[in-house]
Amino acid sequence: MSNQIIFTPEAPAAIGPYSQAVLAGNTLYTSGQIALDPDTGDLINENITEETHAVMKNLEAVLRGAGFSFSDVVKCTIFIRDMGEFATINEAYSQYFKSNPPARETVEVSKLPKNVNVEISCIAVKQ
Repeated sequence: MSNQIIFTPEAPAAIGPYSQAVLAGNTLYTSGQIALDPDTGDLINENITEETHAVMKNLEAVLRGAGFSFSDVVKCTIFIRDMGEFATINEAYSQYFKSNPPARETVEVSKLPKNVNVEISCIAVKQ
């Protein structure tokens, strides 16, 4: 079985030597998404709610580009710069997982690419 590299123009292009996602068998591994506008490359970060929604929309575009959806997600990882924003990020994030949310961890870090405030990656499985 060979891995399939996933690319969609509906999500921001990788800003380094990595792929938007890799499909291995029936499991999709996404790279971390940040709040970049896929058309302009501009950051969307007026506030943490807007930024989180932009991240989730980019993640959704990568999932869709591979034929997956949020209902296929089994695990997410969230990196945030300020744990004080945890509740606000959770509120925006939860709108994408209305029932049966995936497993998850949230980690506070000192710095993220392009000095964003939140980055999210996921693993999705097709049954």
